[in-house]
Amino acid sequence: MSFSEKVLVCDQVDAVLNNTLQKNGLAVTYEPQITPEELAKKIGDYEIVIVRSRTIITKDLVEKATKCKILARVGVGLDNIDTDAAKAKNIRVINAVEGAMNAVAELVIGLMLAMARDIPRADRELRNNNWIKKELMGTELAGKYLGIVGLGNIGKRLARLARALNMNIIGFDVVPIDPEFAKEVGLMKADLDTLLQSADYVSLHVPLLDSTKNLINAQRMASMKKTARIINTSRGGTVDEIALYEALKSGNLGGAALDVFEKEPAIGNKLISLPNFIATPHIGAQTKEAQSLAATVIAEKVIQILRGVI
Repeated sequence: MSFSEKVLVCDQVDAVLNNTLQKNGLAVTYEPQITPEELAKKIGDYEIVIVRSRTIITKDLVEKATKCKILARVGVGLDNIDTDAAKAKNIRVINAVEGAMNAVAELVIGLMLAMARDIPRADRELRNNNWIKKELMGTELAGKYLGIVGLGNIGKRLARLARALNMNIIGFDVVPIDPEFAKEVGLMKADLDTLLQSADYVSLHVPLLDSTKNLINAQRMASMKKTARIINTSRGGTVDEIALYEALKSGNLGGAALDVFEKEPAIGNKLISLPNFIATPHIGAQTKEAQSLAATVIAEKVIQILRGVI
């Protein structure tokens, strides 16, 4: 079965997406640098619109998408698509939650290791011809308590990787946690405040909602161990960055690593000036494998929707 629908791809994605759609008869227009103004003029001509992170589908754009059947994001979250506006117009909104699962979990492990062994400082000082071996007394991940806030696909993958490193896993989620999974990784279920008070590392895996805005705030940071470290690879805005800066600067928190920020690009963010802070530029899903998988997932979901399978 082939299709006649027109597809507009608005961001840079793996070539497997376009190739798979075209093989199934879909006419694909690939404009990875399209501006909001250009998109507003063109979006009404397409039945399927696909974005990644750069393009924001606002309510105004949804209103202009008069032919649109499917809005797709080649990624995990949907915060750059006005899902309420799309639902009101009976437009299917899909994403690729499976795509970034392993990539993000591995990044968290990397950030924890970087903090535990102060790898950024070691590298930086050696490049400046300073041999500071005696100053670099690190810690090990084995035996430490990792608190995972949000046990969806990524949180579960992280728990399995961390368990393989002999970390102890504490978990919190607003939905029931699968008991079989909990048994598999030896997960200790806890409420959020207990998790924060107990963990050596806290990793966030939650969407940005009204209920999660500044979820980790000054009060909650104050309840954590002074040696504890926070990792956020989920969404900017779930950690209060002002409170985090003060906690890190005062020594009331051991360290933090953020891959996501309230305002991106996070150029000039004052957190980056702190020695106990590590920053990466929203690279959680930025692996060849993750991008290929996410593109494949979206292509398959689009085709299945058009065939009436899902």
